[in-house]
Amino acid sequence: MSSMLIRNAHAYVRRGHFEEALLIEDGIIRAVGSEAALREEAPADVKVWDAQGKTIVPGFIDSHQHLLNTGVMLSDVRLQNAKSIADVKRITREYIEERKPAPGTVLHGMGWNQDYFTDEPRMLTRDDLDAITTEYPLVFERACGHMLTANSAALARAGVDESIVAPEGGSIERDANGRLNGIFTENARTPLLMLFRTRTADEDVALIRTAMRHAAECGVTSVHTCDVRGGTWETVIEAYNRVMADHPLVRVWHQSSFQSSMEDYKRFLAAGHVMGSGNAFHRFGPLKLFVDGSLGARTAFMRRPYHDDPSTVGIPTMTPEEISEFVNVAADHNCGVVTHAIGDGAIERILDAYDATLSGENPLRHGVIHIQITDRPLLERFTKNDILALVQPIFLHYDTKIVEDRVGKDLAATSYAFGTLKKLGVHMSFGTDSPIEDMNPIDNLYCAVNRRRLDGTPEGGFHPEECVDIYDAVDAYTIEGAYASFEEKVKGRLLPGYYADLVVLSKNIFEMDPLKLRETKVDATMMNGEFVFERQGA
Repeated sequence: MSSMLIRNAHAYVRRGHFEEALLIEDGIIRAVGSEAALREEAPADVKVWDAQGKTIVPGFIDSHQHLLNTGVMLSDVRLQNAKSIADVKRITREYIEERKPAPGTVLHGMGWNQDYFTDEPRMLTRDDLDAITTEYPLVFERACGHMLTANSAALARAGVDESIVAPEGGSIERDANGRLNGIFTENARTPLLMLFRTRTADEDVALIRTAMRHAAECGVTSVHTCDVRGGTWETVIEAYNRVMADHPLVRVWHQSSFQSSMEDYKRFLAAGHVMGSGNAFHRFGPLKLFVDGSLGARTAFMRRPYHDDPSTVGIPTMTPEEISEFVNVAADHNCGVVTHAIGDGAIERILDAYDATLSGENPLRHGVIHIQITDRPLLERFTKNDILALVQPIFLHYDTKIVEDRVGKDLAATSYAFGTLKKLGVHMSFGTDSPIEDMNPIDNLYCAVNRRRLDGTPEGGFHPEECVDIYDAVDAYTIEGAYASFEEKVKGRLLPGYYADLVVLSKNIFEMDPLKLRETKVDATMMNGEFVFERQGA
């Protein structure tokens, strides 16, 4: 039996309640309380760890992200910091010069955002990427992950020519002369995405490990991740099984996406990957659906036309009939469903599908991910059948710059309504959608409690009535994340019988000025009773 006594701590138990010591045995918290009391309970050979008076919180649970894709982002062309089209070109050329990929290798990049371009605030095009290289196929995904641009070499490699027709639930853009300009959205992206998603299990293992190291550095001990997808699911699961069998750094709960193929989903279920199967480190969760796109790309599905582009209401990526079919098949196998829905039209559509199968209770814990554009009646609908809300406060950093333009001031005022969701009693958990945003929980907490961008603007916060306080924000990041995976009795609190997953912080986030939260560092991360990260110099 291995045991550890953490002493001299400021350990968060629940609102207003902190303890100075925790006794951990074999990866489980056995007791919390005073150091003197716990020393009496501890075995003679207990290892003692001095927390130096620092604040300890439960391990952060990121309730929606893409762990494998985070590894991809950390390994591929990183475009998050590109401030111009010229930057995109420079970063890519430097990547090619440094890495020297084999001729013809498909190069994938993530994170560009035209709203940050200072030279020309427009979408990247095929011609921009052709100016970088014609030797390497380039596929560069926009920051939202719902739009990409490909160069001519990538189009040729994917077998895409001028005769292509956009599929249902997607769009393919052309220039003024009717020529493909390389921009593809939503369901139309598939042939380009498959150029780099077809990897070996060995490659996926390396990417998952890279992402797990980043998660540990961030204090994230559990992830609800959408990596298992139709077409590649067997290889991805093989990779995860190998990682999880060899000292994993993070607990994994899969949100699996199969809306492109019902037959693939049925094969997946028949293989035994139903919700709740697995072990304490690696479990299969709900089906993940996507019913619209993103606000930044104007593909989020709205009930009314966009305020800054009345020609479109966005792109619904599934029909109501398709949604209902998947929800019903999942229910037949005792599986929940969580659904990406950003626009109010998309949120309404998925709530309609859930409500058709529920009667006041939500035993499978169906949820909606993102929930960005809402009015009060739409928010109140979550209470009818206790639907979960899996939200990303960090989205406020970018979206507050565009939301009023996209949907108008009135609808923007009732959107990203985390305070209202909390007051309504909705089970609300926090995530980052990494790699769409960085996995850093501190920045996420900052946006939740201040309603400001990371640079501190706007003064007073964006609709500050929707702020949540630091206690509710931490709970949304811990116990509510555990609730979403049916683990609220074993994870998300520093209590006896719970997993010894915890984070040591450099600052007391509960008492400091909320505007200074970003000064906080993760000093150490423990998962299952073992430190998986310790910051040098902490």
